[in-house]
Amino acid sequence: MRKLLLVSAALLIAAAPPTKPKTPSEIVAEAPASAWRDIPADDLLVMNLRNGAQVVIQLAPVFAPVHVANIRALAKGGWWSGAAIYRVQDNYVVQWGNDESTKPLPAGVIAKPPAEYHRALKGLAVRPLGYADVYAPNGGFAAGWPIAYDPKAGTANLAHCYGYVGVGRDLSPDTGTGGELYAVIGHAPRHLDRNIAVVGRVIEGIERLSSLPRGTEALGFYKDASMHVPIAMVRLASEIPSSERPAYQHMDTGSASFGAYVKARANRKDDFFVRPAGGVDLCNAAVPIRKKPA
Repeated sequence: MRKLLLVSAALLIAAAPPTKPKTPSEIVAEAPASAWRDIPADDLLVMNLRNGAQVVIQLAPVFAPVHVANIRALAKGGWWSGAAIYRVQDNYVVQWGNDESTKPLPAGVIAKPPAEYHRALKGLAVRPLGYADVYAPNGGFAAGWPIAYDPKAGTANLAHCYGYVGVGRDLSPDTGTGGELYAVIGHAPRHLDRNIAVVGRVIEGIERLSSLPRGTEALGFYKDASMHVPIAMVRLASEIPSSERPAYQHMDTGSASFGAYVKARANRKDDFFVRPAGGVDLCNAAVPIRKKPA
């Protein structure tokens, strides 16, 4: 009798259907509250266009503190009120600011910031991507951001992924003040890594930028000012009344949920996929962002 019971149990185990792999979206949706981190209101830049569109940018002071301080001062000083989007280059970037303007910079803005194209690796708790990175010895995540890093040199930098925001600049040694900004709207231009200060990422409204008409001049500049997309105002979320203030969270890149998410991105085995890729590009494992639950 005991042998029969053991055989029956073995047959039941063998007949049990395999556990269905979770999709990356399911992993994100099921992540516990402990896997999420609030984004400070002072790190949220809210850009309102005159056409009614709103774009929200999360700033990255841990990687470009001087440029981010400049951007905060520019926002508080109303520097972008009346500025415009003047460049939209297909599969590349959307750029905005007071192009070639002599408008004076607000108080507190450092006219010649340091070249914050990378920072010290020390002090960052890095989760390695686990797959090769073409543009750096290693790729991974730290403090909620995708990074490329070099353990031998002891440096790390933000990657130019889709939706990421960089500082427009002139030829070196110019590093840009932060007054002219661009957002990536095409295939990640990782060749720009360590050549320009990356200061954040668009977390809401990237479609408002990527759907704009392309500029017809060289590098996607609009032919004349009549084509510019005017900016109504740019404010820090911390300056907006709390009842109207947008609030977001990013997934903790050190959490178990994020580790499972990256693994699933690289090894999709859910119903749609016939063959898992077995790897993932740094920019294709975008750090999940969500609106903060009420």
